[in-house]
Amino acid sequence: MKFLVIQTAFIGDVILATAVLEKLHEHHPEASIDIIVRKGNEGLLKNHPFIREVIVWDKKQNKLKNLFSIARKVRATRYDSVFNLHRFASSGIIAGYSGAKNRIGFDKNPLSFLYTKTIKHDLGSGKHEVERNNELIQALTDNKASKPKLHPSVKDYESTQSFKTKPYICMAPTSVWFTKQFPKEKWVELINTTPATTIYLLGAPSDESACNWIISNAEKSKSTNCVNLAGKLNFLESAALMKDAEMNYVNDSAPMHLASAMNAATTAIFCSTIPQFGFGPLSDVSRVVETKEKLDCRPCGLHGFKACPKGHFKCGFGIDIKDVLSLKN
Repeated sequence: MKFLVIQTAFIGDVILATAVLEKLHEHHPEASIDIIVRKGNEGLLKNHPFIREVIVWDKKQNKLKNLFSIARKVRATRYDSVFNLHRFASSGIIAGYSGAKNRIGFDKNPLSFLYTKTIKHDLGSGKHEVERNNELIQALTDNKASKPKLHPSVKDYESTQSFKTKPYICMAPTSVWFTKQFPKEKWVELINTTPATTIYLLGAPSDESACNWIISNAEKSKSTNCVNLAGKLNFLESAALMKDAEMNYVNDSAPMHLASAMNAATTAIFCSTIPQFGFGPLSDVSRVVETKEKLDCRPCGLHGFKACPKGHFKCGFGIDIKDVLSLKN
């Protein structure tokens, strides 16, 4: 039996898709499972024990040429079932053209008429994305969603061991979207208020300057071991570090899902978005922090914006640091 999972969206979406891989393997351990991801996200699935092949789609160079090349490859592989977790037309082409007996995806995909079965993508009801994704495969598994899971290697754990000599917390202060980011001034306040411990700031290479600004403006960083690791660790190394942190402070962004996939303690700070969209933390020890003020402009969108549409960003600045810290234990 051969299965194909398609998720060519962002980092967090791929991490949440790993719950599908876990469930498919649990019910069909003999099956070959492949997955298609966008270029840049393949590192999340390096040496994954349940995946036969990670197919990488380069969306930035020769996008259409690469798309149709992958579509032909998929059709030639003759999968038994294709599960499309992505909701846009590009992935619909791959799934629809696959020739698989079972072509299952969400009804929001504009090419869903090419599927053999469609599932409603129920956004806003409070149902988590892993539950929605599980509905695509439940006919071949069951109706209970697995949690996402990443599989760092021994090398990934060894490379972070030197950071674990003392108790520590992790903070991931950035996001692709400005309105998903807890304001940088509030991260400074959080560092200054956090009881003495080692603090690691995590992020991509592009986040290094933002993390440097936060550290340089935090008075307590002068007496606390506050280390900028943005751009220093790959996905799986970051996951390995987060796993053993006393707490991981994150936005509604990819690091939150990294923590979920490692069942790591999580305090998730939601600014312009809301957990009811279905992308909240899933760790056994996890909490959500939001502004207590009722704002008629919140949520302002599913993905956030490059700037606050109202100009005040009350959903971020209105969160009390005492509420963030009170959720540590």
